[in-house]
Amino acid sequence: MEHHDDVAWAFVDALHAASRGLRRDAAGSGAAGVTPGQLRLLRVLAHARSPLRAVDLAEALDVAPRSVTTKIDQAEADGFVRRLADPRDRRARLVELTDAGREALARVSLERRRGAAARLSRLSPPAREELVRLLRVVAADDGPQP
Repeated sequence: MEHHDDVAWAFVDALHAASRGLRRDAAGSGAAGVTPGQLRLLRVLAHARSPLRAVDLAEALDVAPRSVTTKIDQAEADGFVRRLADPRDRRARLVELTDAGREALARVSLERRRGAAARLSRLSPPAREELVRLLRVVAADDGPQP
């Protein structure tokens, strides 16, 4: 059992290191003046079917409503989001992604893909394919259970 735990920790450590490396690569390339917190906010808005209320954003991000207000304020100051009147509630405001927000997301995504490609270039093409295949098996929610 001990060896199994060692392998599990090595797996977790390697995943975290790879993820940190990808984030560092993107940040170092100038990806964009987008903080990790803003990136999460922009992604939630990009996947929403319509503008969201701050309370819905807070729930999606699993943060306190007052914390999301600060994130929205900064993203709005950076031009990544805009606030709109909520037609169903005059007191409420909706938040939507701007074109600049979409461009920032695309820029970060491109830089992360470039960083991933550079890191994967350390492996042979068959090893890259095997790594991705194995990660998909591990990531699947319906995979074999012990």
